[in-house]
Amino acid sequence: TKELPPCIVRKSDGAALYATSDLATIVEREKLYKPDTYIYLADKRQELHFTQVFRTAKKAGIVRPDVNMTFVGFGTMNGKDGKPFKTRSGGVMRLEHLIADIDNAVLNKIKENRSVSDEEAEETSKIVGLAALKYGDLSNQASKDYVFDVDRFTSFEGNTGPYILYTIVRIKSLMNKVKAQGIEVKGEEAILPSQSKSQTDVMLAVSKWAETIEAAFNEQAPHKICQFIYELSDAFNKFYHETKILGSEDEAAKKSWIALLLLTRKVLETCIDLLGFEA
Repeated sequence: TKELPPCIVRKSDGAALYATSDLATIVEREKLYKPDTYIYLADKRQELHFTQVFRTAKKAGIVRPDVNMTFVGFGTMNGKDGKPFKTRSGGVMRLEHLIADIDNAVLNKIKENRSVSDEEAEETSKIVGLAALKYGDLSNQASKDYVFDVDRFTSFEGNTGPYILYTIVRIKSLMNKVKAQGIEVKGEEAILPSQSKSQTDVMLAVSKWAETIEAAFNEQAPHKICQFIYELSDAFNKFYHETKILGSEDEAAKKSWIALLLLTRKVLETCIDLLGFEA
């Protein structure tokens, strides 16, 4: 391994540095939790600093040799001009203001397209806004810089959080119609062999669930989950448009399709829960 510059813990005048407090935090975490794995998420420009801190923690015996210490560096959120995202006045954007901007953008779209009470619109805008923000951030590979675009993040079409929520709500709406028709579904029905390419695409997409979650965990890469649920949502919506799911006279096929709907919804809801938002 190549030699690293030394990690300075205390200056000659006795002053402490960032490394001092980072190492003290690790000492505290060892006392309280004794974790098997540490994952530090910070600006990618801090990689050398944390590499030094981790190595010092092991050489000093603060953590056990077999403890996994990983640094995940993230890029910058930029404006449409490609420069780090700031307020109109030029200051650093506060998270609360960023969330407010997203919520307002979603609220305006809801009011434009739907006739709902102000209270319901505001409540919905918070749920959709949070999905738009978290998905917009997590769908990018962490280390890469990306452009923050309110219009794109809040769109109900394309690779966005609202599009994923729209797909889940569409399935919920279909299941409400299933209940209204008195069709009993236990969720244990077998999914029969595919009858169309669009159904095959949904089945192939949903079958990637386990390998996707394992890869996202092992690589600390939530963007892999985002890509997976976008592809699954896209496949499902094409299947939905091409198939008369509830209008079919083939009862076995109908129940098989409903079972596929339930499985798709369960997978999508589990994934967005892992990403930290809800439908």
